[in-house]
Amino acid sequence: MKFLPMNFVNNLVYMAAGMIGIFLVMGVVILLTYALNKLFSKKSDDQ
Repeated sequence: MKFLPMNFVNNLVYMAAGMIGIFLVMGVVILLTYALNKLFSKKSDDQ
């Protein structure tokens, strides 16, 4: 088995794409949670 450091550099593009995908999915989940909370929260007259 050969150690080729350039392969790590070449794979950084795929690692970056995966990280961006993770952050996008997290953002969508956060926005959906916020929207559902605003939509279905009961308004209280005390506040």
